[in-house]
Parts: sequence; C-alpha cells; structure tokens
Amino acid sequence: MLSALLFAALAADPTPRDAADAPPLERDAAPPETLLGHERVFFTNFEGENPAEAFAPTDEKAWEVAEQNGNHVFALKVRRSDYNPPVRSPHNIALVKDVTLTDTIVDVDVQSTITDYNHRDLCLFFNYQDPSHFYYVHLGKEADPHANQIFVVNGKPRTAISKTTTDGTPWTDEWHHARVVRNAKTGEIAVYFDDMKTPAMTAVDKTFTHGQVGVGSFDDSGAFDNLAVYGTKADGLDAE
Repeated sequence: MLSALLFAALAADPTPRDAADAPPLERDAAPPETLLGHERVFFTNFEGENPAEAFAPTDEKAWEVAEQNGNHVFALKVRRSDYNPPVRSPHNIALVKDVTLTDTIVDVDVQSTITDYNHRDLCLFFNYQDPSHFYYVHLGKEADPHANQIFVVNGKPRTAISKTTTDGTPWTDEWHHARVVRNAKTGEIAVYFDDMKTPAMTAVDKTFTHGQVGVGSFDDSGAFDNLAVYGTKADGLDAE
C-alpha cells in the first residue's frame, strides 16, 4: 500500500518540460515609447546577439535563450536552481542589469512550462535592493497565503501584502501577458494578467522606493518574451 502511494505521489510531481508548441502573442515589433505616462527605459525581445547579457541571474545555469516556433525566448529550465536565498523567497531570479527605478512598470509575455499543479507559478520582481530586500508578485494557479499574492521580502521570510487578489492565475500552456505597475510615492502596486484594464492584485506599501526589476519563479520553470520596462530612473540611487 505504501509503495503504491509513493508511486502515485512521484507520478503527480510537477516536472519542467520544453516550452509548449504555442505561438507567441501577437505584438508590435517594439512596444510604445511611453506607457501610462512613463518612458521606456529597457526592452528586449531576446533576438539578436547575446540578449542574455543584459541580465544578472542568481544561477546562470538555470537560464538560456531558447528558440520556440522561430521565436527566441528567455527560458528558465529548472524548477529550483542552485541559488539558496538568505530568507524564504523565490529561488529563480534574473535581474535586468544597470536599471534602477523609482516608479516602475514591468510589461512582459509569460509562459509556464511546468506540468500542471496547484502552485504553478511565475514571478516578477521590482524595487529589488539586495537578496533580502525587494518586492515580487507570485502569479500562482491557486491563491492561498503563500501563493497568488504580492509579497515584500524585508530581511525575513516573504510576507504577503496584497490588498486584493483573485482566486488564482489562470495558467495554461499558452503565452500570457502580465504587467506590474508600481507608484513609489503613493506605495500603490497593481498587477495585471491578460486583462490590462482590471488589476488581478493590488497592494499599498512604502517599504522600498527604488530598485531593480527582474523575472523568474518561486520554484517552477517558465519562459519570458517581449520584456519592456518603464519608469523613473533613480538617479544617484543604486540597488544595494
């Protein structure tokens, strides 16, 4: 009986897979120069020579620029990389180099490449100061206190700060469009998934007012494309 239960548990364990055979979202060749009143400060569609050089991953071996249907994407190949965060927080992070912002908008196409399970997720990072101080949104399939929430990491295990959220992020094997909008002055955070008019999550928090942005996951595989970053440069303020 125990062997049968163990086999069933192993069979149900979510595993990374190659990116699904799904066409990319139909997007313009380049995103607009401004979005919601903010200038574009970074964009990559992962085409051209060495696009990954613009990123600083916590584990370079976990990431690659992969070809999918003739389109190049930034692929996170593993569920859990060799990176061990100093406090309970995501294991897979790739930060955009040399971009430190106050007000921040992260606009990106996302694809989950993990076999389906309840906590299937990808994450977006913003106002990142250092490995123990940052915000992130966890786009999890089913919401609970540790999933499908906006989190702050402030020298201790991540804490949910969501004011509103949904029952879960409706992941499929297809590509989706996600956006985070951060107002550093008011502390407002809004997260959008496919529907860019109605936020899926909101929060208000002023712990961090500037920092880097990035993509990744808590402990799942996935892919990213058409990453556009808008905002206000934090002149003289570097991520610590």
